[in-house]
Amino acid sequence: MSEVRPLRSYGRTKARPLKRRQAALMDTLLPYLAVPVDGEIDLGALFDDPPLPCGEGVGGEGPSNDLSPGLLLRPSPAGLWPAPSPQGRGLVFEIGFGGGEHLVAQASTHPEWRFIGVEPFLNGVGSCLRHIEESGAQNVRLHHGDARDVLARLPDASLDRVYILFPDPWPKRRHWKRRLIQPDVIAELARVTKPGAAVRFATDWKNYAAWTLEVFLKDKRFRWSAERPADWREPWPDHVPTRYQEKRLGDCPPIFLEFARV
Repeated sequence: MSEVRPLRSYGRTKARPLKRRQAALMDTLLPYLAVPVDGEIDLGALFDDPPLPCGEGVGGEGPSNDLSPGLLLRPSPAGLWPAPSPQGRGLVFEIGFGGGEHLVAQASTHPEWRFIGVEPFLNGVGSCLRHIEESGAQNVRLHHGDARDVLARLPDASLDRVYILFPDPWPKRRHWKRRLIQPDVIAELARVTKPGAAVRFATDWKNYAAWTLEVFLKDKRFRWSAERPADWREPWPDHVPTRYQEKRLGDCPPIFLEFARV
């Protein structure tokens, strides 16, 4: 009997052909950063080593043409992966990182944190690889595909923060069943987040914000952190605007919801 796959929660997976640089990075840099596609994810092994030692090109051969110089990533400082702080700032998971602007900016600002980003859109992965290459960030790992495949393989209580920024809103009622925010996904998030961890969600569609509040609050393992209107009307202090956010394609100003793991 064939496996029943969940409805896809995202639209197209590829647009225009990748730029030459991005296509090269898919072949050369992504294998060093990719989350394993099968089995439980060993986070220690995943982040044990920097993707590329300083001064080496892919395969240790150094730059050989115009596509390799940018693969000289900066070295990992000593003690890059300290134990998470009491505030829980160890491992961050971003679902649908788009072009990678937010993911790589956060990773560059917080080199002591570890980041896993998941994106089904091929062009977005190519863009993110370019940001990683240019920034030299060593603390990012990527998965090209469905976030639910990675969530299911993460250890219990392993995540300190989750970002879900401007996911596909599926605004038509008949498509709401395709939205990422569903009770089964919230249950998985509850399993993989630590007590006190934060799940940050942003959208510029009123109905999706209301939908998300309802689904999260039905699961008593999360509570909405807002105490005043500014808490959902204004971005978090360390927020980095995404390319999608700046397009203003929704039906309202961005709404920022944060849910704490009880």
